[in-house]
Amino acid sequence: MKHPENIQEIASLEPDYLGFIFWDQSVRKMDYETIPKIPLNIKKVGVFVDESIHEIFAKVNQFKLDVVQLHGNENVVFCKNVKKIGVEVIKAFSIDNDFDFSTVKDYEPFVNYFLFDTKGKLPGGNGISFDWKILEKYPYEKPFFLSGGIGNTEVDAIKDFLKTEASKHCVAIDINSRFELKPGYKSKIKLKKFKVLLYENEI
Repeated sequence: MKHPENIQEIASLEPDYLGFIFWDQSVRKMDYETIPKIPLNIKKVGVFVDESIHEIFAKVNQFKLDVVQLHGNENVVFCKNVKKIGVEVIKAFSIDNDFDFSTVKDYEPFVNYFLFDTKGKLPGGNGISFDWKILEKYPYEKPFFLSGGIGNTEVDAIKDFLKTEASKHCVAIDINSRFELKPGYKSKIKLKKFKVLLYENEI
């Protein structure tokens, strides 16, 4: 999220999280000084890519972030230090069909969630999906977010995935570029449709 009026508009749909990107090279970079008031039950996530611990600490305080998502090459010690700030930590990994899940094991004690995104040219926001069957090889108990090119055309696939053993530790669906009218500006109509389609017959 980026634009104040759009933040409040999308917050009215009651997502569990709203993400704010603080990576200088992103067209979605949050360049406002504050985040408008949103319901307390919506967690504010700051997304960082190989940023310094001092800058992350400053942004957490400035924007009252609840969660820090690390989407770069941050190591285990760095994640441990971010957690000491007093926020939840999501460590993102860009994966393909050859991904080795043993590479995430040492992170388990120092993050709250993993996020699995599609390996692409950019650290996120590539708008393409990976083969979720790879998650059948996921051997850990740490809950994870599913990300990567998810839009309304993937609803049936998500429902099928959530019925599989591979999804038992999936606690959130991360969505972004497929719901945008322009970078950082989300379509309330598309998001509302996604929510209705995903949860139809379950409410």
